[in-house]
Amino acid sequence: MSIACGLPVLECVYCLACARWVWLKCLYTAGYESENWSLATTEEFEPVPRLCRLILSAYEEDLRNPLWAPPGGYGIDPDCVVLRKNDEETLGRVTPYMIYLDHDNADIVLAIRGLNLAKESDYAVLLDNKLGQTKFDGGYVHNGLLKAAEWVFDTECDGLRELVEKYPTYTLTFLGHSLGAGVVALLTMVALQNRDKLGNIERNRIRCFALAPARCMSLNLAVRYADVISSVVLQDDFLPRTTTALEDVFRSLFCLPCLLCLTCLKDTCTLEAKMLKDPRRLYAPGRLYHIVERKPFRIGRFPPVVRTAVPVDGRFEHLVLSCNATSDHAILWIERESQRALDLMLEKDRAMEIPAHQRMERQESIVREHSEEYRAALQRAVALDIPHAYSSSPYGTFHEKEVGENSGLLDTENPLSSSKRRRESWDDFVERLFDVDETGHMVFKQ
Repeated sequence: MSIACGLPVLECVYCLACARWVWLKCLYTAGYESENWSLATTEEFEPVPRLCRLILSAYEEDLRNPLWAPPGGYGIDPDCVVLRKNDEETLGRVTPYMIYLDHDNADIVLAIRGLNLAKESDYAVLLDNKLGQTKFDGGYVHNGLLKAAEWVFDTECDGLRELVEKYPTYTLTFLGHSLGAGVVALLTMVALQNRDKLGNIERNRIRCFALAPARCMSLNLAVRYADVISSVVLQDDFLPRTTTALEDVFRSLFCLPCLLCLTCLKDTCTLEAKMLKDPRRLYAPGRLYHIVERKPFRIGRFPPVVRTAVPVDGRFEHLVLSCNATSDHAILWIERESQRALDLMLEKDRAMEIPAHQRMERQESIVREHSEEYRAALQRAVALDIPHAYSSSPYGTFHEKEVGENSGLLDTENPLSSSKRRRESWDDFVERLFDVDETGHMVFKQ
């Protein structure tokens, strides 16, 4: 009898949880995520539309006879393509890619295209991952994407070094879309760890643009490499928000209601503080640029606005119930809306009649502001007690303590490590401020 009475209660609780989840999801819009972020400027966002067109060209079979070129063409010179590799040449290890010399912008670009729905090898790369399977540089990364990144680096390392040495003033840009965006984000980390193999290129000459990236690295790595890696997300794009393991997403195609029920309970019952404390949870990499061009309860697209930040908490945590969640992932739409946003920025600059020297001063100001925001994000990660986040060095890396031979295991796994670190930090602070006099009393240092 008691069991029979208990079942309706459980069903009611479950229904209430589902109703709360649906209510929250219906009210949740993509604009909430970035409403407090600062507006991106013309100088920092200028490369994005051009790089979108470059990654679009990586999808073409013949650059001299393109099929999907936007109005005005891609704006690239086919003779400046150093190499192109298709699926057969990559042996299924990674999606097709190319290396391009952009002489007009003094840039060496390695561009990797996204998932091909007809290629099983691409799915194999995407699904080759288990939560917490692979550690890298004190954090966790997507296993399949890391293996693809390492293969690309080993294969193209010598060629990239020759180009870097031949053009010592050029930047080295890693560019990707969707699956390729996750690969280039991890490829950038691998390159930074092995700069000696690239002719000891300076860190500030390496950069990465991940367009509509998959979640591929833990939070401490996403924040740590925000000075080099930038992610561009259009409005409601689902992939940077997909926290469910990707292999479960594809399995759910056979049982979608099962996934919805599990996601419903998970999103309803999981606190944000618990999400932040999970060191294995993967995130979209680096600094985020969010293109917003739709408003809640409004029909149609509006003039796009680009907001940017290095967020720690509230970092694209929830899927948005939107009919545009998949179309916003398309590189064609990202290219179109990013160009519209840049045109509006340029129009505003022309209306303000900003002189050339003021533009240079604003560019320097942007660099300073980004540096300050980057340091603030690192400190925020420490303040929130993010796993593996302790203190930052001048190079923007977190302090890591090796355990045995595995540098990936950190003392944060010890439940007492948090209080121990705080106590040690306080002791260091006291030592910097005070001296002990002859009577044993503490006095301020002169």
